[in-house]
Amino acid sequence: MKNLLLGLLSPPDLKLLTPHLRPAHFDQQRVLFEADEKIRHVYFPIGAVVSLVVTLSTGETIEAAMVGMDGVVGASAALDGKISLSRGIVQLGGEIVVCDINALKSAALQSPKLLSLLVRHEQTVYAQAQQSAACFATHQVEARLCRWLLRARDLSGSDDLPFTQEYLAQMLGVRRTSVTAVAHTLQEAGLIKHTRGKIEIVNAKKLQQSACECYESVKAHYQSLIGISAQEPPAPNVINPIAAGD
Repeated sequence: MKNLLLGLLSPPDLKLLTPHLRPAHFDQQRVLFEADEKIRHVYFPIGAVVSLVVTLSTGETIEAAMVGMDGVVGASAALDGKISLSRGIVQLGGEIVVCDINALKSAALQSPKLLSLLVRHEQTVYAQAQQSAACFATHQVEARLCRWLLRARDLSGSDDLPFTQEYLAQMLGVRRTSVTAVAHTLQEAGLIKHTRGKIEIVNAKKLQQSACECYESVKAHYQSLIGISAQEPPAPNVINPIAAGD
């Protein structure tokens, strides 16, 4: 049960948090919090992947950022952001370590190193949202879908992604027919296999060649600010499951 960000904590910092960390399983499409809602917990994904999405008045939702085993969701509230500016929804179901927001804030106030790590992580989320905005405005659907699938693969650690084409269309802000056409093209090229409700990445290297520059840019921002990649082996800190459920 490992999270790369928790793995960067020093033993004293981890000791401050450990009594307040609670592993739990979250199903796909579980909403962790809504926009403009006060956040009461922060979430360190282990096997799950969480999307931060913006909902428009028309009901459409577009993803701004994606967080998995490389980070934490809701940390800005612990740094006195207090409310969320987006909806947090579980994109891929799995394990998440939950921490009370007041406990994280208290630990951060006691540890300049932990505070610095959280601030730098929030910068990576902001940078990812900026990159997504540029990506939506300038890049073709095929390149964006390739980038998105690769990012989900990195954060989940799996080539098998249980996504419907309708869900992918929502996250990318395009029509389902556009996703269907691109998925067919990628399958014909031997990059992916798609069946009802599931996409398997067959050739990640070629998929990366078809992805837009945003895939590498997001990884570079994380590497420069945090100093670790989601593709690196999990860090050694292990959180024992002291309480299941949520």
